[in-house]
Amino acid sequence: MTERYTVVSADGHAGADLLDYRPYLEAKYHDRFDAWAAAYVNPYEDLLHGDAERNWDSARRLADLERDGIVAEVLFPNTIPPFYPSMSLSAQQPSAEEYELRWAGLRAHNRWMADFCSQAPGRRAGTCQVLLGDMDDAVAEVRWAREHGLFGGVLLPGTPPGTSVPQLYSDVYEPLWGVCEELDMPINHHAGSASPEIGQEPASRAVFMMEITWFAHRALWHLIYGGAFKRHPRLKFVLTEQGSGWVPGVLEMLDYYHRALVRRASSAMGDSGAVTAESRFGAGIAEAVGLAPSEYWKRNFYLGASFMRPDEVPLRHAIGLEKLMWGSDYPHDEGTFPYSREALRNSFAGLPHEEITAILGGNAARVYGFDLAALDTVAAAVGPTVAEIDEPLKQLPTDATSPTFGADSVIRVW
Repeated sequence: MTERYTVVSADGHAGADLLDYRPYLEAKYHDRFDAWAAAYVNPYEDLLHGDAERNWDSARRLADLERDGIVAEVLFPNTIPPFYPSMSLSAQQPSAEEYELRWAGLRAHNRWMADFCSQAPGRRAGTCQVLLGDMDDAVAEVRWAREHGLFGGVLLPGTPPGTSVPQLYSDVYEPLWGVCEELDMPINHHAGSASPEIGQEPASRAVFMMEITWFAHRALWHLIYGGAFKRHPRLKFVLTEQGSGWVPGVLEMLDYYHRALVRRASSAMGDSGAVTAESRFGAGIAEAVGLAPSEYWKRNFYLGASFMRPDEVPLRHAIGLEKLMWGSDYPHDEGTFPYSREALRNSFAGLPHEEITAILGGNAARVYGFDLAALDTVAAAVGPTVAEIDEPLKQLPTDATSPTFGADSVIRVW
């Protein structure tokens, strides 16, 4: 039998067509939904043409992914749920007046997602969306999601400056961290979900591109400094589509400040050692934080490393090989479809086979709970062969749009 890789995409996007959310709403919201839907003008070009059906057409999606060598995926939202001005992934947290309808819309999406995942049992790990304004609602929805097969975990909204809810280090969110640990529901924080409004000035799009991942990274240090991982040692936290090359430098910086905090605590107890400006500024935090941030990274964090570029691959051991999970970002333009096989060759040709196996599927199966043996059966027919991925890519696809094939993408063997 030809040896093949079992490829699990840790980053996919799906959602219902606008009117198809109606059956998933509670009946009391139907009249308001009808009025809202009749007036809504969709601002997203990719949700207006025929290819938009890739978000909700189960058969087409499976065919596309199998053609690309992918057998399973973690699913984040992509379309507009009821009563939202935009796709929920990037929407700001609602005001108190907006909360009821927005929450009804997200619950409708979660119920649609559960049905969509059931059409490909074991191959779709759907994520559950929550809002941060009511922890009772959020905790109940996480329990519902686990009971109804959304084993992709929870999509955590961001808390950009000026948001209507407390920052993620607040102890207000303790019930959410607790239920996610209890039910082994990974917390996912996807790029684009934590950026503030930046206006419509000519430079705003460039600024957004520069800052989108940084704002998403903030969840890393917010939860560490808030003590979430000290209190919940089994909590899994996944940072998705935020690149990977930033991790070693950020961990070094966080560890530096952690050492300063520890020095402050030691000095307060009469131990020798200089008290720095940083340690004075952060007095009282060391005990709440516990371990060094790099230790929490090793224990609690994972990386949805969408469309890894060749220049990120040499950092895989500094990041932690067991942390990396490749993703295609289907059906986004920046995703690798229909050139995922070429993307894998471009980034991973020449790596040890066991390392490729881990990044392409083994790690995701462990983090999210995919049945790897069942997926291996599918991959035996559609997965890329080991020999195929071993062959370095000699020419980039000319019509590919993924950053992994960008002008600064270097074809090399590691």
